Amino acid sequence: MYRIRYFPIGGKAERWTWIGLFLSELWFSFYWLLTTVCRWNAVIRIPFIHRLSQRFGKELPSIDIFVCTADPLIEPPSMVVNTVLSMMAYDYLPEKLSVYLSDDEGSNLTFYAMLEAANFSKTWLPFCKKFKVEPMSPEAYFRTASEPLNVQEWPSAKRLYEEMKMRIETTTKLNQIPEYIYKQHKGFREWNFVTSKRDHQTILQIRISSRISNGPIILNVDCDMYSNNLESIKYSLCIFMDEEKGDEFGYVQFPQSFDNLTKNDIYGCSFRVIQKVNERASLLEETCKVLASCTFEHNTTWGKEMGLIYGFPVEDIVTGLSVQCRGWKSVFLDPERDGFFGVAPITLLQLLVQHKRWTEGHLQVFLSKYCPLLYGYKKIPLKLRLAYCAYNLWAANCLATLYYVVVPCLCLLKGITLFPKISSPWVLPFAYVAFSHHAYSLSEFLWCGGTFLGWCNDQRMWLFKRTTSYLFASFETILKLLGYSQLAFVITTKVADEDVSKRYDQEMIEFGVASPMFDILATLAILNLLGSFGAIKKVTMHADKGFKVLDQFGLQILLCLVLVTINLPVYQALFFRMDKGKMPSSVTYKSIIFALLACTLAVHGEVIDVFILRKRSLNDRTVHQIVDY
Repeated sequence: MYRIRYFPIGGKAERWTWIGLFLSELWFSFYWLLTTVCRWNAVIRIPFIHRLSQRFGKELPSIDIFVCTADPLIEPPSMVVNTVLSMMAYDYLPEKLSVYLSDDEGSNLTFYAMLEAANFSKTWLPFCKKFKVEPMSPEAYFRTASEPLNVQEWPSAKRLYEEMKMRIETTTKLNQIPEYIYKQHKGFREWNFVTSKRDHQTILQIRISSRISNGPIILNVDCDMYSNNLESIKYSLCIFMDEEKGDEFGYVQFPQSFDNLTKNDIYGCSFRVIQKVNERASLLEETCKVLASCTFEHNTTWGKEMGLIYGFPVEDIVTGLSVQCRGWKSVFLDPERDGFFGVAPITLLQLLVQHKRWTEGHLQVFLSKYCPLLYGYKKIPLKLRLAYCAYNLWAANCLATLYYVVVPCLCLLKGITLFPKISSPWVLPFAYVAFSHHAYSLSEFLWCGGTFLGWCNDQRMWLFKRTTSYLFASFETILKLLGYSQLAFVITTKVADEDVSKRYDQEMIEFGVASPMFDILATLAILNLLGSFGAIKKVTMHADKGFKVLDQFGLQILLCLVLVTINLPVYQALFFRMDKGKMPSSVTYKSIIFALLACTLAVHGEVIDVFILRKRSLNDRTVHQIVDY
C-alpha cells in the first residue's frame, strides 16, 4: 500500500528505483509463503524399534547398501573406508546385509583401501557387536570415545586401525600400490588395461557371493556419510513394514548431519541425506560387468523411468519427486541419535560452489518437464508441490536480494528516499515485518539447538549464497538452456591442509584464493561501507540538518549499517588479516575500483547522461576539445 500510495512522480531514476524495490518486496513475500507452506501440518512419527525383531524375527528383509565415491584425491580412501566399515557394523542380520562401493573414478587406490578394510573388519565388526559401539566409524569412535576400563580389545583395535589408516594414507600420498600387495590380489590386474580414468572397462569384484543380492530395500549414502546409529536400518523398517500404511511409502529420508561443525556453525551448513528405495535385479556373476557398465542402460528406460533420474546435478531430488508422483509417499525420520554424519565444507569457496551446484540443479528441475507444479499436478498435493518450489526457486532469490543490497545504498548517496520517514506512521509496518521475521527466525534457530552467534552466521551465509552462488547458478542454467554450456558435476573436496583446518576450528572464515564470487562479495561489502560513511557524513557535517536527514533516511541508513555488520569478516579479510586465509590482493583492488565506480556513477549519473547527449550533437572538433578538457 505504501509503495502504491507514495509512488514518486518526479525523476525517471526515482520511479524505476521505486518499481524495482516494490517488485523485490513482492518476490520476498511470495517466497516467504513458499517457505511457510513447508511448516504446515507437521507430522511426528515415533518408531518402536524393539517391537520389530519381536514381530518379524528372521523374516526381516535383505538390505543392500550403496556407498558412492568419485575421486580419491578429494574424497580420501581412508574416509571411504570408515563409511564402509560403519555400514557393515549395523545391528542387523549379517546374512541379510550387503554393502557395495560404487567408484566412478575406478581407482586402484580405493580398491586397495577396500582390501585393507576387509581385513580390518575381522577385528572391527566383532568389537562393534560385543560392545555396541557408536558411532560405528573407527575414526570417529576412537577420536571421541575415551578408553573404557577392563576392555582388553580396545588398545589392540585402535592400534590395528591406526596402522591400517597409515598404510592407506601413505599409499594414497605416493599414488602407488606396493608391489607385494599388487601381486596378492587378482583384482589389481584389471588396471593393466586402463588407459584413461574417464574411459575404461568395468572393474568389478564380488568378494563373498557369486550372485548379486536382491534386497528389496536400498540404503544410499555418500562416501563421507558414516553411520552414527546402530539402529538406523531398523528405524526405517518400522516405516516400511508397518502393517497398516507400510505399503504406501517409497523412501525414508534422514537429515544430513555433520560431525565437523564448529560451535557456532560458521558456514551455516545443515542439509539432509536421502535414503531411497529403487528397482531390483538378480544376475549371475559372469553378467555383473555388463550390469555395472556405462552402456548397460543404453536404449532402455534406466535414468528416465527406472532407477535414478539422469541429467540433473540433484538426481536425488528429481528421483524422489518421480517416486512420489507414482503414488508413493515418503517419510522424514530424525531419531534422537543422529543416523548419519558427514563432512561439512570448511572453506567459504567450498560452501559457495557446493550451493551453486545444488541451486543450479534445483532450477534445472523447475525449468524441465519435472517441474513440481506441472509434473506433480493431480499426482501429489498442492502443498507438497509448493514445498518443492521453495527449493527449486533458490536461484530466483538472487536478483531481489542483490537489488536490496545495492540500490538502497546507492540511493542513499544520491539522496533518493526509498522508505518512510521515521516520524511517519508508515514506518510501523516496515519495522514490524523486519522485527517479527528476524525474531521468529532467531527463536526457531535457538529452539533447534543453535546459538545466537550461529544464527548470525546463518544470516550471513544466507546473504553470501544469494548474492553469489544463486546468481552464478542462474547464469549457468540460462547458458545451458541456450546450448552454450554443458552439465557438470563438481565434487566438494573433503581434504584440507592443517592451516585451513586450524582457522576453521577458530571460526575464521576462509577466503585465501581469488574467485569471481569473492569479487562480488567484496564489492558489495565496500559499497555499503561507502554508503554508510556518506550517510554519517551527512548527519555529522550538518548539525542543523542532522535530525532531518535521520528522519528522512533512517531506514536506509539502518539497512546499510546492518549490511556492514554482516560483512565485518569480509572487511577483516580485505584490510586487517595477515594469514593465508585473507582476501587476495587482486580481489581487494578490483572490489575497491568497482565500488568507487558504482558510487561515482550513482552520484554523477545525470551529469554523465547530459554530457553524452551534448557530445552527440557536436562536431568532431568540439568533441576532441571536451575529451581533452
